[in-house]
Amino acid sequence: MNFDLLRRSAGGLRLGARRRTDLVGTDGLAPSYNGVMLAQRTLKSLARAVGVGMHSGQKVELTLRPAPPDTGIVFRRVDLPRPVDIPVNPSAVCDTRMASTISPGGDPGAPKVQTIEHLMSACSGLGLDNLRVDIDADEVPILDGSAASYVFLLQNAGIELQDKPKRYWRVTRPVEVREGEGDKLMWARLEPHHGFLLTFEIDFGHPAVDATGQQVTFDMGSGRYKRDIARARTFGFSKDVAAMRSRGLTLGGAMDNAIVVDDSRVLNAEGLRYDDEFAKHKVLDAIGDLYIAGPMLARYTAFRSGHALNNKLLRRLFAETGAVEPVTFDDAAKAPSGFAELAPAW
Repeated sequence: MNFDLLRRSAGGLRLGARRRTDLVGTDGLAPSYNGVMLAQRTLKSLARAVGVGMHSGQKVELTLRPAPPDTGIVFRRVDLPRPVDIPVNPSAVCDTRMASTISPGGDPGAPKVQTIEHLMSACSGLGLDNLRVDIDADEVPILDGSAASYVFLLQNAGIELQDKPKRYWRVTRPVEVREGEGDKLMWARLEPHHGFLLTFEIDFGHPAVDATGQQVTFDMGSGRYKRDIARARTFGFSKDVAAMRSRGLTLGGAMDNAIVVDDSRVLNAEGLRYDDEFAKHKVLDAIGDLYIAGPMLARYTAFRSGHALNNKLLRRLFAETGAVEPVTFDDAAKAPSGFAELAPAW
C-alpha cells in the first residue's frame, strides 16, 4: 500500500477556505463549511531535547518542528552529509529488536532512526498529526524511559490547530496475528470500534512483575493519557544486560531511564510509578507502534505482544482488502467522545 499517496488522497471532504488561524478554537475544533470539523494538529513553536540513546548509548539532540497539514510525522537525519528524510509509516519499519526502528522505504541498509515508539506514543496521546523531527544521531533519546518528557516538551511548544480535517484509519473488520504455542504464545488483534481502546495483558513469569497488575485497559477518549499512561517507564532484567550489550543493545540503559529488575525485586530506589507500571508501559509502546500508521479508530487487544508483532499486525491490516478505510469528521459531533478536546497543559 502506498502510504504517501494515501496521506495526500484520503482526506474526504476538503476545506475551500483560506487559512484562518484566528478562527481556530482551543477545544480541538476548527471551522468548516458545514459547521465544526475535527482538525489536524501541529506545534506552535520549536522544542528541543538532548539525551542518550537507550541502545546506542550515544548523545543525541533532536528538534521538534511544526509542519504543514498533511505532512505526517517525518524524521530527518541532519548529521549526515546530505540530510535524509524518513516519513513514518508501517512499511518504513526496518527493525523491531527491542524497539521500533525506521528507514526510508524500510531499507535495512539505509540511514535509520531507532526507538521512535515513546515519542510516537506522546504524539498520539496529544493528537499531533504533523511534525518534523530533526535528529543528529540514529536513535531517539530515551530521556526518563517513558513518554512523559516528550509530552512535557510538546505541550510547552504549544499545540496549534490547522485548517485541514484530521484523518483516521477506521478498522472495518477484525485482523489478528499470532505466534508461538503454549507458554510461548503471543497475539495481537484489531477490531472495529468507534474510538481507540487498548487492552494489554503481560505474562513474564517473574515474581516482581507478577506482583503487579497484569492487564491494563485504556480508552484514548478518556483524556487521561498523560496521567495514566505517559509516565510508565521501559524496563529490563539485570540477568539479560550482559547478553543484550554484547549484541549492541541497551548500551545507554541505566536506573534513571528504566526500571531494572533482578531475580526477585525492583532495584530502583524510588520503586514503581504505578501499581501496574509494567503493563502500562506495554500499552504506551503499543500506542506508539500503532501510531506509526497514524490516528486509528479501533479496539486493540494483545497478549505478550511487542514491537515486531505490532508491526506485523499493521502490515496485515493494510494488506487485507477492505479491512481499513480512511475517515474524517467534518462534523465533530460525530467523532468519538473525547477526541475533539486538547489535552490540558501541565
